[in-house]
Amino acid sequence: MTLAFDLLLALALLWSAWRTLAAPRLDRAIVLFIAFGLLMALAWARLAAPDIGLAEAAIGAGLTGALLLDAYGVLQRRRDRP
Repeated sequence: MTLAFDLLLALALLWSAWRTLAAPRLDRAIVLFIAFGLLMALAWARLAAPDIGLAEAAIGAGLTGALLLDAYGVLQRRRDRP
């Protein structure tokens, strides 16, 4: 059972990384990047490294994702301004 979960997690990581890099729209790429960070945190937890998993979730998915979303919003506002 755990082997199947680990394989599914590895496939989900590879798929989300590929989709993040190949996303045609920037907003979709940012959301996929956040999802990748959360999956990576789960992978670290499965590897018995919960401290790295928590850091990945907080910094990688949380803080970096929020900063990217904010930067995307600023870019959208500048583009829409006449």
